Order: sequence, then C-alpha cells, then structure tokens
Amino acid sequence: MEGLIIPIVIVFILLVFIVNIKIVPQAQVYVIERFGVFHQVWNSGIHFLVPFADRIAKKVSIKEQVVDFKPQPVITKDNVTMQIDTVVFFQVTDGKQFAYGVERPLSAIENLTATTLRNIIGELELDSTLTSRDTINTKITAILDEATDRWGIKVNRVELKNILPPREIQDAMEKQMKAERERRQKILVAEGDKASQILVAEGEKGAKILRAQADKESEILRAEAEKQAMVLRADAVRQQKILEAQGESESIQMIQEALAESIIKLNNANPNQNVIALKGLEAFTKVADGKATKIIIPSEIQGLAGLVTSAKELISKD
Repeated sequence: MEGLIIPIVIVFILLVFIVNIKIVPQAQVYVIERFGVFHQVWNSGIHFLVPFADRIAKKVSIKEQVVDFKPQPVITKDNVTMQIDTVVFFQVTDGKQFAYGVERPLSAIENLTATTLRNIIGELELDSTLTSRDTINTKITAILDEATDRWGIKVNRVELKNILPPREIQDAMEKQMKAERERRQKILVAEGDKASQILVAEGEKGAKILRAQADKESEILRAEAEKQAMVLRADAVRQQKILEAQGESESIQMIQEALAESIIKLNNANPNQNVIALKGLEAFTKVADGKATKIIIPSEIQGLAGLVTSAKELISKD
C-alpha cells in the first residue's frame, strides 16, 4: 500500500498542475481573483492558476460588440409619442472595471440609452426628430461614452434604427408628402411649359431676325446687281458711242481722203473747161433733185446757158 501512495500522489499533483494551466484566447481577457480579492487581468496566452487560491472571476471579450435594444417610447417637444429602437456599438477597454464597475453592464447601457434618448428627443419637435438623426446619434454617443468610461466600456457609435410615430401621424405625414409631391410636380410642369414657351419665342425671334437679315442681304445684293448692270449698260453705251464716233470719224476721214485723192487725180488729169462745166451741171442737177424747198439760181444766167450749151457740145462730141 505504501508503494502505491507515492505514485497516486504524484499523479494527483500532475493532474492538478495540468488542470490549472489556462490558455486565454485571442480578443479575450480573464479577471483573476486570489482568495476572493482581485489579483490581476490575464491577456491572451498561457497562464498558470494557483490551485486552491486563484480563480477566474470573469471572462471578458474585448471585441467590439453590437447590442440591439428594443423600441423605447419617447415624447417629442410637441407632445407626439413615438417608438424608437437603438443599436449600440461598444467595446470593453478595461476588464477589471467591466467586472467590478457595474452590475449587469448591458442592462445599464440599455437604461442609460433610453433615458438619454428621452432627454434629447424631448427638446425636439416631430419634424426635427425625423430629419436630425445624425445630430441625435452624435449626442447620444458622446453622453454614453462619457458615462460608461468608468465601467471600462468604450461606446463607439449609437444609431437610431427605427423611428415609428403613431399611425395617425404617419397618415398625416403621407398626405403631406403626397401634397408636397403634387405641388412639386405642378411646379416642374409649369417650369417646363415656361421653358418651352421661352424656347419657342426665342426660336421665332431668331427666325425673324434671320429672315430680316436675309431680306436685307437680298436687297443689298439686288441693288448691287442693278448698280453693276447700270454701270455695264453705261459702259456699253459709252463704248457704242465711242465706236460710232470712231466709225464716223474714220468715214469722214475716208471721204476726205477720197475727195482729196479725187481732187489730186483731177488736178493731175488737167481737165478742160468743158469737163469742169459738166461737173458743175451735175452738181446743179443734184441740188435741184426736187428734195430742196429753195433753190438759189446764180445771177449769171448767161453763164449758166453757156454752161448748158458747152455741156451739149461736149456730149455731142462724145
């Protein structure tokens, strides 16, 4: 028997030693008490618990936690009762304070959230409550974070999940929103009609301006064309007159030249008195061809008779 006692004792001691080896997981801390008094906080890793003296008082998770509290009745400044439920995001930063700071910390946070929410909403009217969620969230977060700091809790964020006013208030709000949407629709339609009419008027104005400019340019082009035509006609008339004058000048010059040549030839031919008399008679015949209304007869009738006689003789000889 004495030989078995020692192995049993050794096995018992090893068993006690192994049982008291503790491994703290990641993102957790253990609060350790020795003889019922706080001793220390174990962080992640391997630790040894002194047998019969130490005990794990509380296992605390230091991960961020999310708690969804049930809806709380709150009253606004204009005496409208509504249901608001909140979501709190918090994290344990001190395991000792979390274990010994407050009894049932989650219940404490819930009650503190409800009272803080009633205080904040009580200062706001219904419309402000529905449109000021960010402001309410910020205020609640600041107040809860300050209040829970001595509990070893860090409140990171508080969100208003739902805001539920009474049914009659919801119906009134829906009617109001419907009326507001109809008003905006009418405004948009009126603005659209106005813009359309403005565009049509501007289009007509632009068209009239373009037509007036086109008419003006057309008149200018027509006037310039007429001006150029008149200039061309005047140039043509001037050129015609110049050509006619040149033709008359050349004709007169040719006549004069022919006359001069005939005189030269006549002089070179040395005509006798009979030829000269005949030429004079021809000239007198042309003068008296019946077209002239008046005929001046030379006073030398005898000379004329002699001229006629000479002409007859000349013809008889020929």
